[in-house]
Amino acid sequence: MGEALAQVWSRPSAPRPIVVIGAGTIVSDAHLPAYLLAELPVAGVFDLDADKARGVAGRFGVPAFATLDEALAVRDAVFDLALPPSAHLSVLNRLPEGSAALLQKPMGTDLSEATAILKAVRERRLVAAVNFQLRFAPMMLALTDAVAKGRLGRLVEVEMHSNVMTPWSLWPFLKGMKRVEIAVHSIHYLDLMRHFLGDPAGVHAKTLGHPSSDVAQTRTSAILDYGDTVRAVMSINHNHDFGRRFQDCSFRLEGTNGAAVAKLGVNLDYPRGESDELLICARGGGWESVPLEGAWFPHAFIGTMSNLQRFAAGEDMRLVTSVEDAFGTMALVEACFASSAAPATPLAPLPEA
Repeated sequence: MGEALAQVWSRPSAPRPIVVIGAGTIVSDAHLPAYLLAELPVAGVFDLDADKARGVAGRFGVPAFATLDEALAVRDAVFDLALPPSAHLSVLNRLPEGSAALLQKPMGTDLSEATAILKAVRERRLVAAVNFQLRFAPMMLALTDAVAKGRLGRLVEVEMHSNVMTPWSLWPFLKGMKRVEIAVHSIHYLDLMRHFLGDPAGVHAKTLGHPSSDVAQTRTSAILDYGDTVRAVMSINHNHDFGRRFQDCSFRLEGTNGAAVAKLGVNLDYPRGESDELLICARGGGWESVPLEGAWFPHAFIGTMSNLQRFAAGEDMRLVTSVEDAFGTMALVEACFASSAAPATPLAPLPEA
């Protein structure tokens, strides 16, 4: 396999206290386990549901704030906004000017809210990133390193394929939302494609629901336009309730010199999940498995918070998922929904005899 591939983002040398605003499933499943694993200090948790905040805080041995004002009063804090997208803007406008904040994706419910969030961040001089943490999963850090080192050559194929059974009932706030699958799930994959390929010229997409589900969309197909040399596609089905055998969740990169396949294990039998995997094949060689130093959940959440804290302290020169960069992902999401709503090109009719 050659030189080892980087899988861990450097920790801040002087970590600042983290104030978690929101106490939903993602906080107990990923945010707090990640911060405690990395020994990043957590000042406390706030939620509008005080009982929920106390329950989550007690489970992880951290304080619970009684009010939002109390949470926002923590000095030199980094604010982790683990909130539904519609709640970001109101909280951002109450953060101390110049503070650092990590926003749970998506960056608002649509592009207009993303624009308002970007404006608020600029006006209040916030150091703000969006938690597109898949970029920081150990397998994706390793894959990024492999691409940077030329292991795959020039990329020509990028494919995200997911055929799983997702328990949407775990996120009750999604019920009634007009935009679901792309906005809260496949947004990760679109962001990852931008990470490796940059912004596409455009996108063709279709997103739709399923008779078995009461959320707006659970299935998506998309083709991203990167010109005549790169094929970038996404096929997502969250309703394959026919056993494990043909379930799959994988991200494939192919280049002129090699190929790689990453298995996103957390999405298989979620939330219990399976192990992540990364396999790389050099042209003319065999497939080799890269030993991974962690998983998407929770290890990737260490990376987004570490990058934010290190950037705020001047230790990192780039804020990888800054709101400026995240706006590009939101623009791609918006283009997907617009494409899905547009009429398809009709077929030519059978000529008359």
